[in-house]
Amino acid sequence: MNHQYYNVLGVMSGTSLDGVDIAHVQLVREKQWTFTICNAVCIPYSALWKRRLSEAVHSSSLEIENLNKEYTLYLGQLVKKYLDQNPIEDLIAVCSHGHTIFHKPEQGYTLQIGNLPEIASIIGHRVVCDFRVQDILLGGQGAPLVPIGDQILFNDYDYCLNLGGFANISHDSRDGRIAYDICPVNTVLNHFSMLLGKEYDEDGAFAKAGKVQTPLLDKLNDIPYYGMNPPKSLGIEWVNQYVFPLLQNYDIKDVLATFVEHVAIQITKVITSKKRIICTGGGAFNTYLMDRIRYHYDGDLVIPESKIVEYKEALIFGLLGVLRLRNQVNCLSSVTGSRHDHSSGQIYLP
Repeated sequence: MNHQYYNVLGVMSGTSLDGVDIAHVQLVREKQWTFTICNAVCIPYSALWKRRLSEAVHSSSLEIENLNKEYTLYLGQLVKKYLDQNPIEDLIAVCSHGHTIFHKPEQGYTLQIGNLPEIASIIGHRVVCDFRVQDILLGGQGAPLVPIGDQILFNDYDYCLNLGGFANISHDSRDGRIAYDICPVNTVLNHFSMLLGKEYDEDGAFAKAGKVQTPLLDKLNDIPYYGMNPPKSLGIEWVNQYVFPLLQNYDIKDVLATFVEHVAIQITKVITSKKRIICTGGGAFNTYLMDRIRYHYDGDLVIPESKIVEYKEALIFGLLGVLRLRNQVNCLSSVTGSRHDHSSGQIYLP
C-alpha cells in the first residue's frame, strides 16, 4: 500500500473488561504520521459477557474454542452495527486486537479471541487482527504492542504511561524503544470496587476512604516480577497467582487504598528523573490514583483530551493495522524481546 491517507477503525477490548472500544481514526503520512480521532465509543459488556470473559481462563479447550467462535460473532456484529450507524467512506480496514484470554509468553503461548477469519465476512470489510501471535513465535513477549504507536504518534513526550487493566510504560533509550508492563491497575481496583457494588472506583473515592496497610503494601512491593528487567509483560493469570491471594482478609476499602499506593510506588520507581509524561487509560480519570502518583513524582504529568485518554489504544491498533497493510514494522524487538522487528497481524478479506 502506497496510500498516504487512511480511514480505519481501531477496535480494542482490555483486561479491565470495561467494554469494546471502537474508534474511527484518520491517519495521514506526510513528513510524519498525524492522526484524528473522528468518532469513538465504548460499548459496555453485559454482565453475562463480563462473567464469561473473566472466567474463561479456567475453561476447557473445547469451551475456549466455542467461546472464540461466539465472541468473534459478537464482536463482528458490534462493529457492523457501528458501521451501519456511522457510515465511513473509503474505509481501508477494521484493525482489531480481540480480547486476551491467555497470555503465557514464557510458555510460548498467547490467545486473543475474536480473531477468527469469519469476522471479516460478518463485518463486510477487510480486517487486520491477531497481532501478538507472530511475536511469540519469534521468541518475544507478544506485548506490549502499543509502544511503536507511542513512538510514532506521541514522540513529544519522554514517557508514555497507560493506566488500563495494567500499567505499562514506553520510552526511547540508547537501545531503541523500551516498554513493559509495570503492575496491575484496574484488573484489581475494579474487582474490589464491584464487591462494593460499583463497576469502578469513581475518582478513587473508596480508596481514599480506606487506610493503607503497611504490611500488605510491603508484601505487594516484594513480588519478584518488580525486580525483573524488561522485556516483561503481565496477564490475568499472574494476577490470580501472585496478587489476589495477598489481598484476602482485609477490609475492601483498605485493600483499595493499599493497592493504589502500591501502583503509585511501582510507577514512580521506573521513572528515573523529571520528564514529560503523557498519561492515558481509564486510570487517568481516577483522581485519587493520580494524586498519589503526583505525590511520589514531581515531573510534568500530562493528561490529554478525554478522547485520547480513553481511546489511545484503539487509535494505535488502527495504526498497527495500517503499518501491517504497508508491510512496515509494527512490532519492536527492543520492546518484546523477539528475534527481530517485524510486521505482525493477520489480514482477512470478506
